[in-house]
Amino acid sequence: MKIIFDDRQRGHDPQFRLVDGRVVQNPDRPDRIDRLLQGAAEAGLHHDPARDFGMAPLAAIHTPRYLDYLSGVFARRSAMVPGLAEVVPSRFCPDRGGHYSDHVEAQIGFHNADTSCPVSAGSWPAIYWSAQTAISGAARILAGDRACYALSRPSGHHADRELAGGFCFLNNSAIAAEYLRAQGHRLAILDIDVHHGNGTQAIFYDRSDVMTLSLHVDPAQFYPFHAGGAQECGTGRGLGYNLNLPLPRGTGDEAYLAALDRALAHLRAFGASVVVVALGLDAHEGDPFQAMTITTPGFARIAGRIAGLGLPVLSVQEGGYLQPALGANLASYLRAFA
Repeated sequence: MKIIFDDRQRGHDPQFRLVDGRVVQNPDRPDRIDRLLQGAAEAGLHHDPARDFGMAPLAAIHTPRYLDYLSGVFARRSAMVPGLAEVVPSRFCPDRGGHYSDHVEAQIGFHNADTSCPVSAGSWPAIYWSAQTAISGAARILAGDRACYALSRPSGHHADRELAGGFCFLNNSAIAAEYLRAQGHRLAILDIDVHHGNGTQAIFYDRSDVMTLSLHVDPAQFYPFHAGGAQECGTGRGLGYNLNLPLPRGTGDEAYLAALDRALAHLRAFGASVVVVALGLDAHEGDPFQAMTITTPGFARIAGRIAGLGLPVLSVQEGGYLQPALGANLASYLRAFA
């Protein structure tokens, strides 16, 4: 089993985050990478470098104007604000169906859902190679691998077609899934991050060719708050192809596995040929978000259920933040496939 990773992902080193009216350090630290690499090594994975598949797979999910914004916003804003450390929105666009301004400050508000996605000089290369890492993992599946782990950072599942939020810029799992679908596979995206994958849901919400399933803390109590309810089942041709299983805060191994069994039953009925797992490790009992109480052995049980489908599985890294058990949690999960 391979781990795909590109070291350019370290270049995104966000500092800004606003919590309860206070500016605090953003939790998506580059140090996460070292903990995750250690966990993959403990699971016996072999490294494969990411390949560059260009912009086309990114543009299959995200709009050209959004990609142009992400790649150039820091340089454009820095030209107006000398000495700028990070681009952070100071206003937001209430109507994204209206006028699209050429002014960079207006675009910053248009393309951000919150203040958690600051952009610095090193952010775009990291964002780009995070997506290329996921696509490279998809290419390994197409080459015949039964399982692959893409260490994509920054994460992606909160990113919509042209909207950053929740530490996410490009939706790596969606990009990888669409790449596989275009090669003839029938795709299911199973999101096991502690937060609902609202960006992934929005991207595929009116489609029946990709099924989206998510287990997460009830959004009535937790980010992203405005998406992820059980009543959200899809629309148009996508009606019935989106499954949300919101769970109470504090959910532990047994209740989580029971919900996962429900999700996997739907996945089997869909007839997927490949599963993309949006792999969040932030449901762990020791994660800084303190939202669920999944144990380290619990991740092995989750992975065992997924591996039991007998399908190729591409696991794309989503959340899971700095804490002593982060690497051990990843190793526990990956051993079920390795």
